[in-house]
Amino acid sequence: MKHLKKKGRKFSRLKKPREAMLKTMLGSFILKEKITTTEAKAKELKMISDRFFGRAIKAVSQEEKKDQLSSLRFLSSQLPRNIKVDQIRKLAEKFSAKKSGFSRIIKKGARHSDSAKMAIIEMIID
Repeated sequence: MKHLKKKGRKFSRLKKPREAMLKTMLGSFILKEKITTTEAKAKELKMISDRFFGRAIKAVSQEEKKDQLSSLRFLSSQLPRNIKVDQIRKLAEKFSAKKSGFSRIIKKGARHSDSAKMAIIEMIID
């Protein structure tokens, strides 16, 4: 049944290791603004990062400091510890003019060792 189908890919991992992998990939993506990975991981990261950037823009645009701080703290809990709240705030200010389309996937060739389809995911900063 279609309504029982869960969203997202499993990557042959259990839940916690999969969440940890995606969390660190999102952190690396925010720090470097461009990473190379497999196509499947890039597609999954694009969904997660676009949702994250949308939430970050809403958090920064909130007028009350208390609500803004709690939203930014929630977003920082979704990332590795090496990324600070100030970095999230700067990133949200870069994307404040956009509503969607924060990242793009560029397909590369196959990896030599195991012929996995590779892709580059990068931020679109105007």
